[in-house]
This record gives sequence, structure tokens and C-alpha cells, in this order.
Amino acid sequence: MSEAIAQEKEAGWPWKASWPLALLTLIAVFNYLDRALLGLALPLVKREFGASDTVLGLVTGVAFVLLYSVLGVPIAWLADRYNRRNIITFGLTFWSLMTALTGFVGSVWQLAMARFLMGAGEACAMPPSNSIIADLVPPRRRPLAMAIFGTANSLAFIIFFPIAGWVAQHYGWRAMFLAMGAPGMLVALLFIATVREPVRQNHGGDARPRGGAMTGGAILGDVADLFRNRWFGWVFLGVTLMGANVWAAGAWTPTFFARVHHMGLAEVAGTVGPVRGFVGAAGVLAGGFLIDRLPAHRDSWRMAIPAIACILAGPAEALFLLGDARSLWLSGFVATSFLSLIHQGPIYAATMNVVRSGQRALAISVILFGASFLGNVVGPSAVGLLNDRLAAEYGPLAVRYSMLIIAVTPVLAGLCFLRAAFLPSESARPRAMPYPSRQ
Repeated sequence: MSEAIAQEKEAGWPWKASWPLALLTLIAVFNYLDRALLGLALPLVKREFGASDTVLGLVTGVAFVLLYSVLGVPIAWLADRYNRRNIITFGLTFWSLMTALTGFVGSVWQLAMARFLMGAGEACAMPPSNSIIADLVPPRRRPLAMAIFGTANSLAFIIFFPIAGWVAQHYGWRAMFLAMGAPGMLVALLFIATVREPVRQNHGGDARPRGGAMTGGAILGDVADLFRNRWFGWVFLGVTLMGANVWAAGAWTPTFFARVHHMGLAEVAGTVGPVRGFVGAAGVLAGGFLIDRLPAHRDSWRMAIPAIACILAGPAEALFLLGDARSLWLSGFVATSFLSLIHQGPIYAATMNVVRSGQRALAISVILFGASFLGNVVGPSAVGLLNDRLAAEYGPLAVRYSMLIIAVTPVLAGLCFLRAAFLPSESARPRAMPYPSRQ
């Protein structure tokens, strides 16, 4: 066993994984960007369709996440058995098409349908991508690889969000969806032409066999098997709470800036983009680099560090939302953009290492179900509902107080991750690795 640990410590970076990882990260950029575009365009959409904040919250969150979450688990089950590259290519092509077609909707209900179908396509991306990365990168280097992959959200804000805001302000929100949907289809062609399906790695001899009939009983049985591990249950709850934070912030932060600080769309995109982008990327990479350099025996700290970051993100969110002076709210915005993303690389890498190698895509899809579907229940929809309830008393400033939800959820998430970090070793022992670690 000590020999296995030494081999893991000496494992270098697998350079053959660099190109597939780069393309998977680019695909994830479009995955995050396309779902976030509606949040940027909400003020213009509200003006055109006259919809309430409650309806817009449902369209932004629930309409997208229904198929995204429901299809995510069976698609991941297929990805654990069949060609993941082809699943990703199909999904990217389909959701990019739906993004472009959003520019042609004629009512809020057609907009909801476009979001609904976009969610179906985006469900094909994350679980297979995480599974491919786990097969390309050895366990010891997965936190860094997952951190690089996790910068996709930040890169979307750095590169494309300001462009999208400029297009929306000068040419309208419909042109924005058309301009952002087309590039994804080109990336799909590049991906299928240059990336091969990797050989599935099995580090612990406990992979599930490929193939078999996809039945509800088989899928539910595999999901139940995941939750028999108490570590996975606490991580699922923590990621769900962080999902509420991320989705609500993504949907309503542009509206918050417009209503509270009276910014135009281009200024909003120019503020949100660089901060969420550069600072968020720094947070994701910091988490990955830090965990990557911890000794193999410091298992608890591999979870405790992202847990502490989540707990600190709560006060930072409150400062951002309640600060009146620019120096205050900008400091809070920078801090929360950094702290709230530190957990991504370590948590997803730990999940890849703890579950069976034949259940990796399924495990990620279950976590994403919590972060996406359940996270939306207390995320964008809840903020929209509170906006309408508080509008009579606070007017346009209601969004400032309804968004305080996102100051509470990261603290609760951090406590869940701490609980997982200090579980007895038998509750978090990986079943697909050559040495016992919750890495």
C-alpha cells in the first residue's frame, strides 16, 4: 500500500490529457454561458413581455432545470456504459441550437420551452466530461485537473459575458442569443473530429460492467448504492446548498446591479464578467493547487479547506448585497467570487476518487441533480417570489433583501462538507483506488 502511495506522489501531469481537457473545458464554458444569458437579458425580457419577477424566476430556473435534472441521471447511466464523446457532442449541438432559437421566441411561454429543451441538451455535458477526465488523469492529479475544468464558469464570464452584454445593449437580447449559440456548434465538430473515447480506468477492480438494459430499477439501484456511503450523502447536501447560491446569484445579480446600483447592461456585464471571471477562476485554481499539494495522508483537510471557504463566503455575500459604498459592495463581490468557487475542484475530485470507477458519471449526475434541481427550489425561483412579496415595501430595492438567501446557503454547505471531512474513515473510504484516501 505504501508503494502505491509513493507511485501516486510521483505521478506527473499526463500531457496527453491536455487537449481533451482543454476542449472539455471549452464545452463547459458554453454550458455555463448559454444558461446564464437569460439572467443578463432579464430586464429587457421583462420590458418586452411584461412578465412578473415570479414568472421570470421560474423561466430562468425551473424551466431550464426540469429536463436538465431529470435526464441527467439516465444520461449519466448511459455514459458509464457507452461512448461518452458522442453523448457530449450530441448534447452540445442540441443546446447550442436551442440557444440560437431563443432569439426567435414570441412569448414568455415560448421562452420557457426553449429553456426547457436547452436543459435537455446541457444534461449531456457534465457527467460524461467528469468521467472522461477521471480516466485521463491519475487520482493524485485529479484535484488540479478538476480545478482547470472548473474554471469554465469563470472563463465564460471573462470572455463571453462582456461580449454578450455589448451585443444585447446595441443589437437587442435576441441577437445576443443568436451570436452566443452559433459557436457551440462549431466546437462540437472540433471535439468529435479530434478527441477519442478514452479507455476506462479501474483503479480498484470494482468497476461495473458496461452494457445492460437501462431500466428504472437498475438506475435507482445504482443511485441507492451511492447513498449507502454517508460521505456521499453529506457531499450531496452541501453541493445542493451551493447550487442554490450559484443559480440564484447567476440569475439575479445582473438585475441586482440594474435596480440597486442603476447600471446599464453593458456596465453590468463589464462588472460581473471580469470579477466573476478572473477572481472566480483564481478561486477554482487556488482550491485545486492547494489540495494537489497536500500530503496524501492529510485526508480530512482535503474536504475541510473547501468547507471553510464556503463558510467564509456567507459574510462576503452579505457585505456585497448590503454595502452601499462602492468600496464595500465591490470588496464583498470580489471575496464571494473567490471563496464560493474554491470547493469545486476538491469536491468533484474527491467524488471521482471515492465512488466506483463504473459509477463516476452517475455520481456526478446525482450531485448535479441536487445542485441544479433542488438548488433551484431555493434559488432563482425563491428570490423571484420574495421580490414580488417585498416589492410593496421596498420597491426595486427588494432584490437586495431577497438575495440574502445566497448569504445563508454557503454557510450551511460548508458545515455539510466539514461533516463529511471528519467522518470515520470507513464511511469515506474509496472503493476504486489503490490506497485509502478521501482525496
